[in-house]
Amino acid sequence: MDAIDEILERRVEKVLPDKEGLKRLMGVRKIKLYQGFDATGGRLHLGHSVGIRKLMDFANAGHEVIFLFGTGTVLVGDPSQRDTGRKLITPEEVEENIQGWRDQVSALVDWNKVKILKNGDWLRELKLEDLIHIASNISAVQLFKREMFQKRLDSGDTVWYHETMYPLLQGYDSVAMDVDLEIGGTDQEFNMLIGRELMKKMKNKDKYVLTTPMIMGTDGKQMSKSSGNCIWLNDSPNDMFAKILALIDNQIISYMRYVTDIPEERIAEVDNKLKEGTLHPLDAKKELATTIVGQLHTKDEAEKALKYFENTIQGGELPQELETVEIAANEVLVDAISKVIGSKSEAKRLLLQKAIEVNGQTVENPTYELQGGEVVKIGKKKFIKIAKI
Repeated sequence: MDAIDEILERRVEKVLPDKEGLKRLMGVRKIKLYQGFDATGGRLHLGHSVGIRKLMDFANAGHEVIFLFGTGTVLVGDPSQRDTGRKLITPEEVEENIQGWRDQVSALVDWNKVKILKNGDWLRELKLEDLIHIASNISAVQLFKREMFQKRLDSGDTVWYHETMYPLLQGYDSVAMDVDLEIGGTDQEFNMLIGRELMKKMKNKDKYVLTTPMIMGTDGKQMSKSSGNCIWLNDSPNDMFAKILALIDNQIISYMRYVTDIPEERIAEVDNKLKEGTLHPLDAKKELATTIVGQLHTKDEAEKALKYFENTIQGGELPQELETVEIAANEVLVDAISKVIGSKSEAKRLLLQKAIEVNGQTVENPTYELQGGEVVKIGKKKFIKIAKI
C-alpha cells in the first residue's frame, strides 16, 4: 500500500464522490483541506480525536490543513443529531471554548503544520445580496429533507428558519477557503455535500468529502456524557487507562485502528491472535491503553498507570497515595462521587448499579454520610480518600 492509499484507508469511512478521483488529485499536487469544529462544545472525548488524527495524517504528508472554528456558524448552532433547537452562546463563551478545545487536543496536533481560521471572519462580512446569491444555489426542499428536521416535524416540534441556514453557511466555508477536501464525522455528511454543491455551482470546482468512522463508548454504545461511557481527552492517566481496560472486547481492534498509530501489521497480528485465542483480551487492552495514554499524556505516565492497574486492581492492593476529596459537613456520598466524575446523575447511576464501595462495603444510599478518612471505591478501578472540611 502506497502513502496515498494509506491516508485514504485508515480512519476513513468513505470518500465522496469517489476515492479514486481524490487519489489522482493527491498524486498530482498537494491539496487544501479542512475540518470545521463546533465552538459551542466543552469537554472532548476520544471519539473526537479520530478526525483530528486524520487531519494530521494529511498534514504530516505535506498537505495544507486548516482547523476551522465556527465563530460565524455558531450564531446559528449546528442542528445535526439534535431533536430540539439549540441555545445561542456569547462571543466570550465561544473564545473560552476554543481555548479549551486547543488545550485538550494539543497532544495530538503539531500546530506548526496546520492553519487555524475562524469562519466568522468572512460570514459576518456577508451582505444581504451575498446571502441571497448563496441561497439561490440550493433548494428549500433539499434543506428540509434533513432527517433531524423531519423527526421534529413528525413529532410536532418546530424547525426554526435560521437552522436551515446552517448547511448553507457551512457549505460556503468551502467556497470562501477554496478547498479541495472537507473532513467530518458521518453526522456532517449532509452539510459537507451542500458545500460540495455550492463549490461546483459557484466556482465550477469539485470538492471531495471524507467522512471518518465513529468509535463506540466503553459499553459498546454511542459515546455521550449522559451515558457515562466516554473516555475524555483530559482524563487523568489512571482514569483513562482504567476506562480503556473496561472496553468491551470487540472494541479493541477499532480503537487500535482509529485512535492510535499502531502499525496495521501489528493490528492484524493482534486481531488474529485474539480470534485464535492465543492472546488474552486484557493483554491487548493493556497495549492499547499504554499507547493511548502515552500519546495523550506521556510514556512515563502510561507506564505508571499500567503498574497502578496491575498492583491495585489485579493485585488487590490499595494505592499508596490515594486522591483526597474534600467535602463539606452537609455533603454526602453522591456529592463526593460527583466531584470526581463530574456528574451527579452518573454518580446516582453507579450507586444503583452497586458499583460504589465505602471501606470495602457496597453502599447504594446516595445520602450516606461519609466520615473523614473513609476510602471510597468508584467502579472497579478508582479509589478516593475522604477529608471533611
